[in-house]
Amino acid sequence: MVTVTKKDLIALGYGTSFAADIIREAKKLMIAKGHTYYQSCKLDRVPKEAVEELLGISLTEKQD
Repeated sequence: MVTVTKKDLIALGYGTSFAADIIREAKKLMIAKGHTYYQSCKLDRVPKEAVEELLGISLTEKQD
């Protein structure tokens, strides 16, 4: 499973506050789908698919 953090979103060009909001909303989405693991306040990593579903775009992985 590919995951996304706030730092990853900032690297993609999102602002600090907006990146945190995206992670927060993705955690809410995962909880609504029945994944109670994401209720942890300390967890700052969410599945890439959840972020893509929220934003309505496909995130690409960095190629070095």
